[in-house]
Amino acid sequence: MGVVRTVEPRLMPEPSTPQGSGLPGRTGLAPAPDPESTPDSVDDAAPSKGLSRRQIWLHRLLVLLFVFVCAAAGVLLVVLPWTPQWTDNTLLLRYPDLRTIVTNGFFRGLCSGLGLLDIWIGFSEAIHYHEDKLP
Repeated sequence: MGVVRTVEPRLMPEPSTPQGSGLPGRTGLAPAPDPESTPDSVDDAAPSKGLSRRQIWLHRLLVLLFVFVCAAAGVLLVVLPWTPQWTDNTLLLRYPDLRTIVTNGFFRGLCSGLGLLDIWIGFSEAIHYHEDKLP
C-alpha cells in the first residue's frame, strides 16, 4: 500500500525554499485551494439540513432553559428587593454601611429594573426563536 500525501495550502513559503525559486511568475505562495473542495461551498440557505433531530431538540431545550432562567431570575429581582428578607438578613446586620445602600429606594428600583430587563430578554428570545438560524 502506498502512502497518500496531501498538500496543504500555505500562505508562507517553507523556510528551506528560497523565495525566488519555483515556477516562473510564482512568488513563493502556495497554490490556491480548489473551490469545489472547500467546506465553505455548502448551501447556506438550509443550515438545519445537516443537523440531526437530537441536535435540533437539544437546541430547543437550551432555548427553553434560557427563557426559564431569565424569567425566574427576573421575577426574583423584581419582587425580592421589596420584601423584608432583602433588608433583614445576617449579611446586612454585620455590615451597616452596606445595609444603608441596599435599603435605599433607588437601589431597590435599580434591582427591580434589572429584573424587568431580564424578563424582557428571556421572552424576547422566546418570541424571536427561529429554527432556520440554528448553528
